[in-house]
Amino acid sequence: MSVVLVTGGTGTLGRAVVPALRARGHDVRVLSRRAGSEAGRIVGDLSSGAGLDRALDDVDLVVHAATANGREDVRQARNLLAAMRPHQHLLAVSIVGIDRIPLPYYRAKLEVEELIRSSANPWTLQRSTQFHDLVARIFALQRRLPVLLAPDFAVQPIDVRDVAAQLAALASDPPGGRAPDLGGPAVRQFRELADVWRSARGSGRRIVPLRLPGKIFAGYRSGAHTVPDRAVGRITFEEFLGTGSGNGGG
Repeated sequence: MSVVLVTGGTGTLGRAVVPALRARGHDVRVLSRRAGSEAGRIVGDLSSGAGLDRALDDVDLVVHAATANGREDVRQARNLLAAMRPHQHLLAVSIVGIDRIPLPYYRAKLEVEELIRSSANPWTLQRSTQFHDLVARIFALQRRLPVLLAPDFAVQPIDVRDVAAQLAALASDPPGGRAPDLGGPAVRQFRELADVWRSARGSGRRIVPLRLPGKIFAGYRSGAHTVPDRAVGRITFEEFLGTGSGNGGG
């Protein structure tokens, strides 16, 4: 049984990773900036580095699932690596397409990957496509608009439970460098997903395609963030929303 520290263990992905690891028999610690009653929670701050030495005591593996959604990710990764012992395995989550789409957040994630690759620690990197949660959040943030905007490109959303299951499997393996990418069940147009979300919410708003100029949108239009040959996720967007199995259309 390994002792595993999960960063971001109370976040969107981390909440699925922790039970997946425990189901495989690992002794799991959850790093958090705040104390809590959750089993295994330990206080530490990735941004300042406070508490990391204590949190890493006797740890075999770190699953780095935390994100600050920007440049702060680089600082956090640097602090984590500085505190880790040389023998400790780092298993980090990243995003498909970060080396091909010039989104500022993706540039930060790519820099994090470079820090990990150049570190003294054994490591494994797992990239995945965007989460169902992100797609749903994009639609939910438009609740005050009279229409529902759908970016005019396709995505391959994946459920965090599918990603968590893969991370838990990798946690039992030796360091493997960059693992094969993870993609959701199918590549689907954003407009199609907007229709699914609209139906699930009982909304009659008209769906309007959103097209933007520039290299970022062009990168998404090219499909650089998808991996059709790695459609390994099983849970569809419909199942995520609780509305059915979906048609798996691409």
